[in-house]
Amino acid sequence: MRLLITGTSGFIGYHLAETLLAAGHDVVGYDGMTPYYDVSVKQARLDRLKRHANFVNVTAMLEDAAALDRAGEIARPDVIIHLAAQAGVRYSLENPQAYMNANVTGSWNVLELARKLRPRHLLLASTSSVYGANARIPFAETDRADEPLTLYAATKRSMELMAHSYAHLWRIPMTAMRFFTVYGPYGRPDMALFKFVAAIDKGDPIDVYGEGRLVRDFTYIDDLVRAMHALIDLAPDEANRVSRDGVTDSLSQIAPFRVVNIGGGNPVGLLHFIEAIEALLGKPAIKRMLPMQPGDVPRTVASTALLDALVGAAPATQVHDGIQAFLNWYRLFYTGEAGSVKLRT
Repeated sequence: MRLLITGTSGFIGYHLAETLLAAGHDVVGYDGMTPYYDVSVKQARLDRLKRHANFVNVTAMLEDAAALDRAGEIARPDVIIHLAAQAGVRYSLENPQAYMNANVTGSWNVLELARKLRPRHLLLASTSSVYGANARIPFAETDRADEPLTLYAATKRSMELMAHSYAHLWRIPMTAMRFFTVYGPYGRPDMALFKFVAAIDKGDPIDVYGEGRLVRDFTYIDDLVRAMHALIDLAPDEANRVSRDGVTDSLSQIAPFRVVNIGGGNPVGLLHFIEAIEALLGKPAIKRMLPMQPGDVPRTVASTALLDALVGAAPATQVHDGIQAFLNWYRLFYTGEAGSVKLRT
C-alpha cells in the first residue's frame, strides 16, 4: 500500500509507521515537530523512520493546507491515517488556540484532502476523552459523547462529527479510533508514566491527582498498533456490519463511517500503576496527593467487544510487562543502559 500518515514523529504515529514500513509499505509522513514537549524525542523517532528507503518525510503544520496538499501529491495514498493532533487534556486549559488550530482546522484540511484524493479508507485518531461525563461502564462506541469536559475532548469530538459528514457527502469510508491511555517505549514526556518514572528515578516527588482514586484503561503501544494495522483493511461498509450477539456495531446508518474503541479493557487504579513502577524501579515514590484537576474523569474503561468482533485484536499486554518495556527503553535512551526486555528495532 501507499499511505499518508500524519503525526509520524509523534508517539503513536512513529510506532505505526515503523510497523508498516517494515511490512514493505510506502509511507509519506507528515508532522509539524511542534515544541509541546521535548523535540529531541520527536527527532529520535523521525531519525529511525528515515532509515527506511520507503519513507518520505514532510515537515509542516496541519493548518498549512497547501503543504498538506503537496504531501498528498507525493503520497498518492491508498489509505490516509490521521494521527497528528494537539494532545494533552490539561494543556488545553492553558493554550486552547493550539487545539482549535490543529484538531479542528487541521483535521478539516485532512478531510478536504481526502475529498480530493478519494482514498479507499481514512482512519482518524480520536480519544476516550470524548466520553466525558458518561456514567456507563464500560464505555461503548454507541454511548452518548456530547458532554465533553475539556476543550481537547470537544475538538476531537468535533473532528469525528466533521468526518461523519464528509463520509456521508463524499462516500469516503472512515474509521474514528478512540484511544485509551496509550503508553510504551518512545512515549510522550507529558504523560503520567514518563513523568512518574523520571521523578521517582531522581528521587523527586510525583503529583498524584484525584488523591490516587483515578482508574485508567491503559493500552500498550504494540497492542494499539496491531489493532490499527488490522483495521486498515476493514473500511466501513454494510458488508462488514457486525451482527454478533452481545455486540452493537457503531457503523452509521447513512454513511460509511464507524467508531472503534482501542483500549486495554482491563482498567488499573492509579495507585496500583504507581506501585508497579516502584517495584520495577526498586525505589519508592514520594507522593504528593492532590485533588481532581479540571477536566479529569474518575474512571475510563473501554468496551473492546466491537474491536474484537471486527479484527480479533483486543489488547492483551499486562501493565507490568508494558511498564518494564518502557523502563528498558527509558534507560537505553537517556543513560545508554540496556534493559532485559528486547526492544523493537
